[in-house]
Formats: sequence, C-alpha cells, structure tokens
Amino acid sequence: MDLTTRYLGLDLPHPFMPGASPMVDDLDTVRRLEDAGAAAIVMHSLFEEQIEHESLTLGGLLDGTALSEATSFLPDAGDFALGPEEYLEQVRMVREAVAVPVIGSLNGVAGGRWLEYARLIAEAGADALELNVYQVAADPEVPSSAIEDEIVAMVEELKRRVAVPVAVKLSPYLTALAHLARRLEAAGADGLVLFNRFYQADIDVDELEVDRRLRLSDSTALLLRIRWLAILSSQLEISLASTGGVHTPTDAVKALMTGADAIQVVSALLQRGPSYLGGLRRGVEVWLEEREYSSLDELKGSMSLARCPDPGAYMRANYIQLLQSLRGIGF
Repeated sequence: MDLTTRYLGLDLPHPFMPGASPMVDDLDTVRRLEDAGAAAIVMHSLFEEQIEHESLTLGGLLDGTALSEATSFLPDAGDFALGPEEYLEQVRMVREAVAVPVIGSLNGVAGGRWLEYARLIAEAGADALELNVYQVAADPEVPSSAIEDEIVAMVEELKRRVAVPVAVKLSPYLTALAHLARRLEAAGADGLVLFNRFYQADIDVDELEVDRRLRLSDSTALLLRIRWLAILSSQLEISLASTGGVHTPTDAVKALMTGADAIQVVSALLQRGPSYLGGLRRGVEVWLEEREYSSLDELKGSMSLARCPDPGAYMRANYIQLLQSLRGIGF
C-alpha cells in the first residue's frame, strides 16, 4: 500500500508523526518513535517568554539594572525544561539520533528579536519550522485585525530569516479563519497545523484556586479539525497537518479524507507509548486495503468541502438541521 505523502516540501513514507510534546526531551524516546515508524520528529516549542527572560536577565547582569519589575510578568526559568541554548543543543542531538526529518518549533504571539531563534534552530539541524501562535485575546482594545496582522507579519519575518519550510500552528478561535489562512499562504507559509489546544483552566471551588491540570484529548477533539481541514484543503495549495483528537485508525482516516497531508499525534502516544504510532499507520493501511484503495492519494481530500456529497454539513445548514432534530427528543 502506497502511503507516501508530501508535507512542507518533505517527501514522507506516510503521514504519521509525533506532535510537539516533551517526548523529544528524551533521546531514547525519540529513537523509539523512529523505530515505531515516525515519518518525522516534531520538537516541542521554544517559547517567546523563555527567550525574552534570558535576554532580560542577561541585560540586567550586564548593566546592573534591577530586573524584578521587568521580569515579573514572565514565567520562572525553572518552568521550562530546556532553556534557549539547551533547546538548540537538543535539536542537534535529535538530528544526529534519527534519520527522519526534524521539525523545530517556536511559540509566541508577537514579532521581535526572539524570532532570530528560527535561524538558529535551522542551523542546529531542523529541516522545517513550526510557528505555534498561541494567544488568548483578552484585551478589549485590540481588534481581531491587529491580531491577524501580527501573525502574518511574523510569518513574513520568519520567511526572511530562514530557508527551511515554515508551518503555522493556528488556534481555531479566529474571526475569519479561511481569510487568515489565505493571507498566510500569500505571506509565504508552507503549511498550516490545525489546531493548537487552548488548555482551559478550571476552578477548585474549595481551595479558591485556579486548577491548571493537563487533560489529554480524546477523539471528540477531532471534529473541529476535520471541519476546517475539509474547508481549507479545497481552497489552499499549501500543506495541512491535523493535530488533536487522532486516537484510532478511523480518526486518522477522517483527517486524511478531509485533506490532511500529515497527522501529528500526542495524547494517544502519551497514553499508549511510542509504539502505538506504528499501530495507527498499520490500521490505516488495513482500512485502505479492505476497501481496495491503491494509495493514500486516492483517499486524501475525498471528503473535502469541494468533493464531499453534502458540503452543507460543514456549513451553516448543518447547524439548522441539527437544531431541528431536537424536536424528536421528548421529556
């Protein structure tokens, strides 16, 4: 079965790879992921805050200024597993440890000198770069257009700084996602990753504290991804990756049907181990063989907005029809 795919200009034997996570901090786990058949290794993110923290700290040490006020809004350095220099060294070690492509990752919300690390990550051996744009738009004075302009500007700046392909990992919480996607394509983005997960804070009502507990995804998280994969895959020429909600081979088939070129998996691997990546790939292969597909290309995009038999299911018509179905529910 031909499962080959092309993602960010990289020819891959199949679409399955680990998504950004702390799994890459351990080289033995990285090797196990490659042994399980990972098509590429995605590094976890180097955060804008990490780089800014180090820059502020170094600047304070050099000029003797007080740093307490300047750094009070930043996380503690100990909150990050790897500092900026350690991160670059980890990219080098991962690159040396595996034969598959390595995709570096930057996470931030605004342009600036910290984006210079894109060049350093590429020089450390990354074959591509993922820009994770994770922002909670809580300021009522900042319009959506300003946020989208900033994202586009970051991509333009990254493309000036690096020669490697750049993917943008987006949030679904944007006013006009399709329009922004088209702008990012025009700005030079080589791909989009749908979507980053907003880890929702809970409330401990007894302790009166914010509960920051991490909750892994399940298959229901995929529904949002396949809707936008279906919409965007028929309107863009750049690569699309699905991340979030792929836990079974059937989940993977859905993402591929709606147009994903790559599938990034994290929660399922954290729950079941690196070898499960190979199980997902084999499960999709069996599914295709049983239905007499000869290649992944025959499946990919077959349920996109442009090709599915009921495109209204992805649009407003679906909302109306589902509400009408409530009439059959009695109490």
